[in-house]
Amino acid sequence: MKEYAAPWGRLLVGMTAFSTLVCVGVSVAIALNPAEGPGVERISRGAAILPMLVLVIALFFMVRGYVVTADEILVRRLLWNTRFERSRLQSASIEPDALRGSIRLFGNGGLFSFTGLFRSPKLGRYRAYVTDPARTVILRFADRIVVMSPEDPNAFVRDVSPHR
Repeated sequence: MKEYAAPWGRLLVGMTAFSTLVCVGVSVAIALNPAEGPGVERISRGAAILPMLVLVIALFFMVRGYVVTADEILVRRLLWNTRFERSRLQSASIEPDALRGSIRLFGNGGLFSFTGLFRSPKLGRYRAYVTDPARTVILRFADRIVVMSPEDPNAFVRDVSPHR
């Protein structure tokens, strides 16, 4: 078993900091300036929780690292692991900036990670589990394409390679 860190790139740090400030700011503004009217004030104060809920949900889906075992590649999340069978892996390649030109179909575009379902002209539909777009590795499985960003892409590709 070998573990790889998932370092945050500058883009993710900036987007997370900005988004966190916006969510906190909106929550505080709603809480301090509730709408007027009978019963509306209570609803307005309750709405102050929503931006903070967005932060908490995104936090649960963040990528903490990657683990390569004899049988699986794991993406470490906050409370669980996402698993991929190595036996289904067809190829692994280092392609920095693999997310460039992609459209997010469903998922998180930069709050604690870039995760979810994306589409690009080059890769088609793929799943991303990325914290640093400059370190991306493309894993092609029999039934899907997955993009990850381990701290050491060269060692990661060497360790997961199906032709070892």
